[in-house]
Amino acid sequence: MSYKKTGALERIDPALDSIITPGTQAEIIAEGFDWSEGPLWIESHKMLLFSDVPRDTIFKWTEEKGKEVYLTPSGYTEPTPRGGEMGSNGLTLDNDGRLILCQCGNRQIARMDAPFDKPVPNYVPLANNYKGKRFNSPNDVIVSSKGEIFFTDPPYGLEKNMDDPKKEIPFQGVFRVKTNGEVVLLTDSLTRPNGLAFLPGEKTMIVANSDPDKPYWYAFDIDDKGQFTNGRIFLSAAGDKSAKGLPDGFKIDKKGTVFATGPGGLWIFNSAGKLLGKMKFDEATSNVALSPDEKTLYITNDMNVLRVKMRE
Repeated sequence: MSYKKTGALERIDPALDSIITPGTQAEIIAEGFDWSEGPLWIESHKMLLFSDVPRDTIFKWTEEKGKEVYLTPSGYTEPTPRGGEMGSNGLTLDNDGRLILCQCGNRQIARMDAPFDKPVPNYVPLANNYKGKRFNSPNDVIVSSKGEIFFTDPPYGLEKNMDDPKKEIPFQGVFRVKTNGEVVLLTDSLTRPNGLAFLPGEKTMIVANSDPDKPYWYAFDIDDKGQFTNGRIFLSAAGDKSAKGLPDGFKIDKKGTVFATGPGGLWIFNSAGKLLGKMKFDEATSNVALSPDEKTLYITNDMNVLRVKMRE
């Protein structure tokens, strides 16, 4: 099947050529969403899952059938009607291969209690409060090799955002959930923590900050007790206010190459924070997923979902 193409590759450093073949464009593999987010490739079923946050739905995409509704409601299961960004957002797998969801409306990290081929909206809460106060709206999530869960908690899923009377935590945190369920605060100093991922080795974590006044990717080293230390700006996206988007979701491959959504599209930088290039899009990008061989990238791009075949 042939897909419409989009995106313009901008090479900033020659090292980009070995990551993405020069002249590569993205394919629009699915369209018609309100705000697509949280792409996750499920190799066992050869399917891409992703959230449409305002529609409270997870969609799936396969080469054979295109887009289909996969799971709804995905993020809000309480009886009181509400608006805003209430669906699931970031998605990942735990170390047993089960689906973990950031549920904006339910304000929790949860696991789908169903097999992938028979999805149902039954959710097991894994973390829903810090010291008795409900989270804002968990946004993106990863799982470490030890099975610990790390997630960000900005205010975007609250109907009135920072001014919502239901907001219980006074800050926007990055949290760790230990394997015994204990929730640990890693930092409360970021204004809008969003995407997060480990550099190879899991000794350093990058956290995106989707604040137009502080559009940065931060780096934190992780000490022997699992706490953040040595917080610093890893890369700044400040400058062009006209480009749509902010530092949002991203993934890091085994070589430490970062594929990050940011102002104007996709930013590609190395593990030292050196910008290698960009793939520019007209609409805002929100998150990415890598294929198992790390040669294909999937990008949620507002109303569209894209596939980039980076190299042979």
